[in-house]
Amino acid sequence: MTEQSPDSRAPLHHRLRRFALVGATGFAIDAIVLSLLIHYGLDPFSARLVALAASALTTWQLNRRITWSKSADGPAREGSRYFAVVLSAAALNYLVYSAVLIVWPGTMPIVALVVGTGAAMTFSFLGFDRFAFRR
Repeated sequence: MTEQSPDSRAPLHHRLRRFALVGATGFAIDAIVLSLLIHYGLDPFSARLVALAASALTTWQLNRRITWSKSADGPAREGSRYFAVVLSAAALNYLVYSAVLIVWPGTMPIVALVVGTGAAMTFSFLGFDRFAFRR
C-alpha cells in the first residue's frame, strides 16, 4: 500500500480532523516551550514569542505534509501566503494572550495560552484552507 499525500480538496471534516491533530501537536510544543522558558526565568511575554515561533515551525511542517497538498502556485507564492496567515494568527493569538494577562493579572500564563490559541484556531484554519493552500 502506498502512502497518499493529503488533498486540499478532501472533505472538510477530513481537513478539520488533520488540522486539529496538527494543532494539538503545535499546542503541546507551545505549552512546553512556554512553561520551560518561564521556569528558567524568562518573562511570560518574551517566552510566548519564542514558544509561538517553535509552534509555528512545527505546525507548518506538519500541515504541509498531513493536512493540505501543494497549491497550484509555486512554493514561493504559497509560502508567502502561508506565512501571512501564520503571522496574522500569531498576532491575534498573542494579543488575546496578553489581554488576558493584563485584564486579569493573576491568571496563569497557561490559561491565557489556551484562550489565545482558541481565538486564533478558526482564523488559522480558514486562512490556510482558503488562502495559503488554495488550488
